[in-house]
Amino acid sequence: MMSSSKAPPCLTDTTTLSIPGTLWLAADTHLGASTPGTGAAFVSFLHQAADTADTLFLVGDIFDAWLGDDLATGHPPSWLEPILQALQQTSRQIPVYVGRGNRDFLMGESLMRHIGATLLPDHIQLETDAGSVLLSHGDEYCTQDKGYQRFRRMVRSPSLQRWFLNRPLTWRQAIARWARQQSRQSNRGKSGAIMDVTPSAIETALTTSGCALMVHGHTHRPAIHNLAVGGLPRQRIVLPDWYVENGAPVRGGWLALDSDGAHLHYLPGARPEADDAA
Repeated sequence: MMSSSKAPPCLTDTTTLSIPGTLWLAADTHLGASTPGTGAAFVSFLHQAADTADTLFLVGDIFDAWLGDDLATGHPPSWLEPILQALQQTSRQIPVYVGRGNRDFLMGESLMRHIGATLLPDHIQLETDAGSVLLSHGDEYCTQDKGYQRFRRMVRSPSLQRWFLNRPLTWRQAIARWARQQSRQSNRGKSGAIMDVTPSAIETALTTSGCALMVHGHTHRPAIHNLAVGGLPRQRIVLPDWYVENGAPVRGGWLALDSDGAHLHYLPGARPEADDAA
């Protein structure tokens, strides 16, 4: 395992990172006060990553909702404190990169400094021992969901985010609950195809980047998709979402990238999805 070194302080969508060794990538853990079992599983995963991987990437929706970095840097709630401590410990051993998702897009540099991680742009190209990888959370590829894409553009506005983050935390929490209710109602009327990635958007991204492999989360449909783009073989790997609570089927896992290629790993008790989807 490589020792952790200072990561770049700022990355842009044009940045290409060369990351040798074993990379672990995870997304969609959706941590919060209502999922203590998932939080405990995530802390165990962080300890395992620190001992086994050379670099860790957490690619969005790590938190079920993130209403501002003051949640962590002030007086964090009891469910959050052990997660922050585990992230701090992990980043002291290996580099940790964190990307925003559709639930935690308000994560910022204050949180990154607090946990010792580097904030990722919306998508980035990695040069790894497994080849070139285009990495993102994945929600930007759900282009058929026009309503969500309008919402995404709106909430990513820096001026709107500054206004929201200047409101009291209790006000932000109330707005977040209302927005989540609206989202649930809206999603009930949407087909699975609309809420999944759009094939043409995937093809365009792979063609533009020149990468042979795309990795993302967001859709909660873990699989390895073998594709042909422009007559060339390509792969799209969807990271598992996590849920480890009493009485419910276990979900969760991560992707390992190394000189032997890409391999999906699942939490104990989780049911692996098809590794060779159409």
